[in-house]
Amino acid sequence: MKFSKMWKVALIVGAAFYAMPAVNAQTRAGAKNEEPKRATVKRKAPMTAVRATKTNDKAVAARSSQTRAVLAKDVRGVTVDADAVARHQINPAHIANAVSDEGFDENEAAAPVRALITKSRRTMRGSSAAAVRADIAKMTPKAKAAIARPKGLARAVPTGPITPGPGGITTPPKPRLDVNAFGEAFHAAVKDNVAGYALRIGKNGQTIYTLQWNWAQTPTDASLGWNPGRRMHIASVSKLITAIAMVDLLQAKNISYDAKIINYLPTHWQKGPNIDDITFRQLLTHRSGFSTGGSSSNYVFMKSQVAAGVSSNAIGSPDYENMNFGLCRILLAVINGNISKNAMFPALINNVMWDIITTQAYQQYVEDKVFAPAGVSGPDLDKPNNPARAYSWPVSGGGWDSGNLRSMAGGAAWHMSINELLAVMHTYRRTNKIVPMSKSQDALDAGFGVDRITTTSAGKLYGKNGLWRDCNPNSCSPRTEQSDVLFMPDGMDIAVFTNSPIGPNAASLRNLVRDLYIANIVEP
Repeated sequence: MKFSKMWKVALIVGAAFYAMPAVNAQTRAGAKNEEPKRATVKRKAPMTAVRATKTNDKAVAARSSQTRAVLAKDVRGVTVDADAVARHQINPAHIANAVSDEGFDENEAAAPVRALITKSRRTMRGSSAAAVRADIAKMTPKAKAAIARPKGLARAVPTGPITPGPGGITTPPKPRLDVNAFGEAFHAAVKDNVAGYALRIGKNGQTIYTLQWNWAQTPTDASLGWNPGRRMHIASVSKLITAIAMVDLLQAKNISYDAKIINYLPTHWQKGPNIDDITFRQLLTHRSGFSTGGSSSNYVFMKSQVAAGVSSNAIGSPDYENMNFGLCRILLAVINGNISKNAMFPALINNVMWDIITTQAYQQYVEDKVFAPAGVSGPDLDKPNNPARAYSWPVSGGGWDSGNLRSMAGGAAWHMSINELLAVMHTYRRTNKIVPMSKSQDALDAGFGVDRITTTSAGKLYGKNGLWRDCNPNSCSPRTEQSDVLFMPDGMDIAVFTNSPIGPNAASLRNLVRDLYIANIVEP
């Protein structure tokens, strides 16, 4: 633990106690038409604290002494910034009322997706098909230097000839995705129904198909076009990232998925009824019994839910809750040894210190154990430079930047690009660089971090979607950012981002991608 300036932690928090800082304003990205750059991660150096007034020096010194003692004894590998403690808000206003997706909600309206697919089929069978193909032919990646992953092709790489197997026996053909037909159908369905989108398909770690269309930021904002290097808040697809980290950590520490989480929760948390029955497997599949009726997963909220407990009848039944994966960031920090479950700071700053330390520990673990093996650097829980912004449909007015989402870490908050997501997905499932491939496949089959496993004639699809909508206490704006990923058969993966609802009826992105996949399987 680094202790420089730590004597100022309680001092500056004392100042914050008398004068709470205002919510940080969301800043608007610059108007330069720049593409995002993949930067190396830089740790923020502690900032100089301003000495507080109106504070009892002896009391502050006592708190400072206690804080230093706890940091020395119970915290490892995390640097606490005194100014960050003073500024920290556990439930900032711009997050308090945001609405996320409903995970594996099977009650999503099917009609809007059916209407889009019907429209797409009519388009591709009629005179407008040539215009769709002309659009796709123009979709070569812009600003190539900014795209670090293999460069996409306007058309899919053709499948090679079937080679004889052992003994000269020819392997029979299998059902497979017609990648070109899928891409054409997707573009025909959404091109007139979204602010913009990007889509990329990888096969065995190489790009085989790319689509990018319209605005990531409209001319009302910064006139930035979509490409697969553009970062966006991926919302609940962050749960897949968290699941990958937890699979790696639990394997490294030889902890069973069926171990009880209560052994790794903070000791000072009250534990309500049946918390001692919840397992890691149940958290990672939304079968923990927590049922909050909302999207919250900030530290104090999760602490209160654990104190309230769960119904024994609810454990084992699916109920999609952000806090299942929010709790993972707390558990990860304890299991990894970043903070002792017995750590107890002065009451004034205890929640803040636990929130900062566990979130930072979670971020560092993901960067080191998930992103680095995939050759990825730069994703953040805070807003990046020149991200995609969320718009309504039809587009009206400026876009929404969902901002710093650190207090939602675990269940949401990661800002990533399609290229970065595909690199992580491939590395996780098809290499041994994060965990052995057998372990990642077992985790996918168990549903860790994915919501739907769909069996098709071509093989299984493992899907995760994310959606984040701008809301306030009185109403919800239609401004929406959403993402969808699929692990597909034949060594393929897909990632899709769009920054508005799809059409006037807000069709489901994940259902559209899945249904178009199934509709474009070629049977031998």
